[in-house]
Amino acid sequence: MSGKKTVFIAFAKEDEASRNLFTGQRVSARTPFEFIDMSVKEPYETQWKERVRTRIRRSDGVIALISASTPRATGELWEIKCAVEERKPLLGIWLEDYRTKPAEMGSAPCKAWTWDTVAQFIDGL
Repeated sequence: MSGKKTVFIAFAKEDEASRNLFTGQRVSARTPFEFIDMSVKEPYETQWKERVRTRIRRSDGVIALISASTPRATGELWEIKCAVEERKPLLGIWLEDYRTKPAEMGSAPCKAWTWDTVAQFIDGL
């Protein structure tokens, strides 16, 4: 694996616990990948979209956590659309049994949450 990559994590606010678990796995000694988390932990009150777009531009890639909450998560859907517009490598990670890919993902894949899947995406950035 090459050096640390910068990854923006898009997620629905309702999935914050899953995001914390996802980003927390990068510190485990057994995890075969590492990355710097650029996700937005708190919604910005002003100029939110401009600041998020800047973070996405600075990232090597974007991982979107896809769940049953995603279709109603306008912020997450905008982040996914922004990643596509900025031509960033994008990977959707299914949470639990939910398997409906948002149209905003375009041709980007959605895959099950495994260390190998995440490592392969990050190593390819």
